[in-house]
Order: sequence, then C-alpha cells, then structure tokens
Amino acid sequence: MTGPAAIERAAEWLRSARSTVALTGAGISTESGLPDFRSPTGIWSRYDPNEFSFQRFLSNPESRRAYWRWGAEFYPLLRATEPNEGHRALAELERRGRLKSLVTQNIDGLHQRAGSQSVIELHGSALTVACLDCGKEWPRAEVHRWLTELGVDDPACDDCRGILKPTTISFGQAMPEAETRRAFQLALECDLMLAIGTSLAVFPAAALVPAAKEAGAKVVIVNRGPTEMDGLADLQLDGAAGEILPLIAAHRG
Repeated sequence: MTGPAAIERAAEWLRSARSTVALTGAGISTESGLPDFRSPTGIWSRYDPNEFSFQRFLSNPESRRAYWRWGAEFYPLLRATEPNEGHRALAELERRGRLKSLVTQNIDGLHQRAGSQSVIELHGSALTVACLDCGKEWPRAEVHRWLTELGVDDPACDDCRGILKPTTISFGQAMPEAETRRAFQLALECDLMLAIGTSLAVFPAAALVPAAKEAGAKVVIVNRGPTEMDGLADLQLDGAAGEILPLIAAHRG
C-alpha cells in the first residue's frame, strides 16, 4: 500500500491543478467484484474473443446467438454489481470541482451510478442496446427480458428488423469518433492526468497518458502492480483504487 507522503503529494497536485482528467480501466470495477476481460482469469479466458468480433456478429447468426447467450449470463452480474469507494471518491472530487472529466474504458455504468456526471465511455455501454441499421435504442433490461422470458435468441429491431447489439465496442468495431476526439482534447488541455485501475496496454485509450504528458501534464498512476507506462508517471500509487482514492479525496483544500 502506498504511504502517506505519496498520498499527500497526489492530493496537493490535485488541489493546485487547473484541470484534472481521470482515465479508468477494469481494475476499479474488479474491486466491486465484476470480472475483467483480459486477465488470466478474466472473461476471455473462458470465451474466445474472436468469436465475438464485430464482423462475425454482423455476418453470422450463430455467432450472434452465442453472444446473446453469454450476455444473458453476464448482464445479471453487471446489474448486481455496486460502485465501490473508488468510484464514489471520483464522483466526490468532481462534485467539489477537483475533477473536470472522467474517461473510462469500462462498460458497466458504475461511475454514473456512483454520481459522476462528466463521463466519457470510450468503449461504450453494456446497459443500452441499439439497432445497427436505424439506431433505435432500448434499455438492456428490456432486451434481457426478451432473451430470458420470451425465448428470443437473436433479437431484431421491431421497426426495421435490423440487427440489435449492445452499445459496446467489439473487436474490429470502430471507436466512437466524438467520444475519442473529446477524450484526447481533454488530455491535451489538462495539467494533471490520473490513470486508475488500468494496465495502460489497450489503445487508443492508453495513448491518452503520453498525450497528456507531452502536453505538459503531471501523470499519477493508481494501480495494483506495474503498468505499461510506469516510465511516464510523475507519481505511482501501488494499491487498490478503492483504498487510495478516498485517502486522496479526504485531503480537502
């Protein structure tokens, strides 16, 4: 666990920063009990991610059925997961004007449920389903009901019969342009970047850290264990976000 002096330094930088941006990854949500995707025990250790590529989803009805079967298992776990103290600390920092915006790679909506308002979801949201043809949207809960209660195995749009898909970014699918552009704009404008619960190995999200650093920002990494960009950090806080972030937030000023 990181010592008090490092916590105080991070808090001091946060107090004096003109614009602070946070980037969060799966690590902050695994602390709430939500499984991640990429670790040795993560979701992709039990499922083949190539089977769920965007092109397969579009072209192969059986791949879509397999995706929705997996989704019917994953969604109840997602909805049962609660924000932790790390999520709540970030929401509190935003409320106090210490955090300008939060960019997340997570698709779980836990930041919003904790109270964060300015959230950019780079990888989309698992809580909404949209038609890939006409864009009509549904709450994920409604489509989950079709799967589990009505026996639908490959849901289609009730307006245009187009393919439905959660508004997450799959392998081979283009990143959301507006969200990605806004995230990099914030990185270039901030003077403090917090990278939290991410290995900084997945791009383009990981590129936000060097972008901020090259623009003159300080970089603070909060993570259990090393990341791919530790060499860029002005300060590394090794430990759980749910333990470290509340300590930082407790330093008022």
